[in-house]
Amino acid sequence: MLSIRTIKNEINSGNMDDRIRSIYVDESIMDYNKDRYLKAIDRFVQLFSCDDAMDNTEIEIYSAPGRSEVCGNHTDHQHGMVLATSINLDAIAIVAKNGSNNIRIVSDDYPMVEIATDDLELKEEEKGTTAALIRGVVARLAHLGYSIGGFDAYITSDVLIGAGMSSSAAFESLIGTIVSGLFNDMNISSVEIAKVGQYAENVYFGKPCGLMDQMACSVGSMVNIDFENPDSPVIRQIPCDLSSAHISLCIVDTKGSHADLTPDYAAILDEMNSIAKALGKEKLREVEADLFYQAIPELREKTSGRAVLRAIHFFEEEKRVEQAVAALESKDFDRFLSVIKASGDSSAKYLQNIYSPKDVMAQNVTIALGVSESVLGDQGICRVHGGGFAGTIQAFVKDDCVAKYKKAMDHIFGDGACHVLKVRPMGGICVM
Repeated sequence: MLSIRTIKNEINSGNMDDRIRSIYVDESIMDYNKDRYLKAIDRFVQLFSCDDAMDNTEIEIYSAPGRSEVCGNHTDHQHGMVLATSINLDAIAIVAKNGSNNIRIVSDDYPMVEIATDDLELKEEEKGTTAALIRGVVARLAHLGYSIGGFDAYITSDVLIGAGMSSSAAFESLIGTIVSGLFNDMNISSVEIAKVGQYAENVYFGKPCGLMDQMACSVGSMVNIDFENPDSPVIRQIPCDLSSAHISLCIVDTKGSHADLTPDYAAILDEMNSIAKALGKEKLREVEADLFYQAIPELREKTSGRAVLRAIHFFEEEKRVEQAVAALESKDFDRFLSVIKASGDSSAKYLQNIYSPKDVMAQNVTIALGVSESVLGDQGICRVHGGGFAGTIQAFVKDDCVAKYKKAMDHIFGDGACHVLKVRPMGGICVM
């Protein structure tokens, strides 16, 4: 750890430039991120009364990125395969040990959350809150035998909340990485931190989710993850130089309401599970695709038509993940884009997650997809992004068309709706 004053001087002097550049991979946002770090430190000082102790109070800075799902939409919870990437938007934390059993965290402008490390039992009344995520991560790490302790933290994030970039997974990964760094010499693996984040979200927060979000945020870079054995997922980093192909990754926030979408997400999980169980298995990954297709007549009777469609999406999406990985490895970017477009089409038609069935009049994602196809033509492809229903779309756009595309999306959904991003080469880290 270094003193507050020393770290500020390191940032202001430019000594941290190479480190910051390696994290965010975009020279154009260097000044933005340096300023962001400095403002976060100042806010920490204000919140935790360090004004008179800047030379004595030692802090550390941690970071965990958001993620972009590339292929494998809603397959992870069926022990399937995914292709995802970390992005250069992140949650950062200014952190100091406080020598107590209390964890005190302020996130942006929200009220302080306090958690006692000797009171980590699940609290039903906390479900759906930030406190639940923090308590869940720390409780699980303690249960696994890792050291825990009290600390103060100010967290700020530019990962869009509710926009399919996994702001909650970034937060969970950040908390896990902080505990790893402060109390365990950074010896908790990124894979373990991802599993702990999923546990916190499933059990303490009360939201059913797979492991892909947490894995992409914690591990980092472009990753192909095979969840056939969810306790030991197979993770491969995939070479992906989109810049050499003059292709940009754009994420468009359609500003749709995410109120009460948990039942929509849960229905996908439940319906896919119902197909697997009707065929004597727990998850679709355990079912032979040919057996599923042969059984569709009786499955329609035992489950539902939508469940069958969602299972069709799963089986075909598994093939597309393998095809997308192969295309990237061979640098066949035209083939890669074709596969991702097919994945998006399947999500819309068979998975059916581009709008909520509870509010069919709200069609933000659908509008974004329709306009994107019109604007892009043969200059790129688009698809629903993340969990779907109300959030964001993803587009791979040829560089010559990026300005035109961003202008069109910002015109419809507001200034700043379209984010032009980079693949971040690292997951959860101690910055300094």
